[in-house]
Amino acid sequence: MSGKNVTVRISMIVVLSLLCLLSSAQNLTVASFNIRYENDGDYSRGNGWDARCPWICSFLSFESPDIFGSQEVLKDQLSDMLSLLPEYDAVGVGRDDGVDAGEFEPVFYKRERFRLLDKGWFWLSEDPSKPALGWDAACIRICTYVHLKDRNTKKKIWFFNLHMDHVGVTARAESAKLIVSKIKELTKSGEKVFVTGDFNVDQTNDIFPTFTSSGVLSDSYEKAEQRYAPNGTVNSFDPNLFSSSRIDHIFVSPSIRVLNYGVFTETYRAPIELGSSQGEKRFDFPEEISFQKNIAKTLSDHFPVIIKVYL
Repeated sequence: MSGKNVTVRISMIVVLSLLCLLSSAQNLTVASFNIRYENDGDYSRGNGWDARCPWICSFLSFESPDIFGSQEVLKDQLSDMLSLLPEYDAVGVGRDDGVDAGEFEPVFYKRERFRLLDKGWFWLSEDPSKPALGWDAACIRICTYVHLKDRNTKKKIWFFNLHMDHVGVTARAESAKLIVSKIKELTKSGEKVFVTGDFNVDQTNDIFPTFTSSGVLSDSYEKAEQRYAPNGTVNSFDPNLFSSSRIDHIFVSPSIRVLNYGVFTETYRAPIELGSSQGEKRFDFPEEISFQKNIAKTLSDHFPVIIKVYL
């Protein structure tokens, strides 16, 4: 092979490698996960945070979303997650006082990929500037947002994460309008937007079109080129329940290409009887393999939702 041909071949390899790197940089993995707030009742029923936290963080570390929104996160839970997910930074405040009290709706992002340009939060109420019950809501509700710059592509994105009320019908309807209004107020034309959260309304609810007909958001489930959704997004801590309802959503700018959408029905195992270690043999497996009777437990009373997009 002549020197000229070798040079041409090397140049082609370099160009193809750069194109592959650029394509990879355009890909983004985004998640939403309601982790369930820590409480004594869950501990008494065998769903305590101490057992679930390592599995939640192991799952997130394995799936490695670039950005994710989480809901029902108390201050100590946030500290636990950050200690087990050292590659992430998080933005958020307690909804009850704007500091530490009550649940956070934090946004986690990989610090090596993103530079934080701006951050903020607003309350889902008549006066979004301060903590207060909104309309007929049973709880104070908050939305956290960040403005990020991708260190690889130099593109800017906005990310909103929230938890709408579980009781107030009017509160949910008005909160949906407020969220769309805030997106239009804060973002600039051409910037990409993601909205994650526990919306407490499924895809059939009357207020769902407030988001999907807004002109600024689309449902990632509907846009996805490939879906893995064997269940809805809630499970009530029972892995044997099925629901078609998706109340945890990821909305995206209409221009974003959604490659994959998944509801991950993850479980871990816990002994049925504490201290029981007696092995059980099954005839259809090799002799050295034994089984212990365990029970399948879900990581939370919600399943995590993950999408992969191409910007």
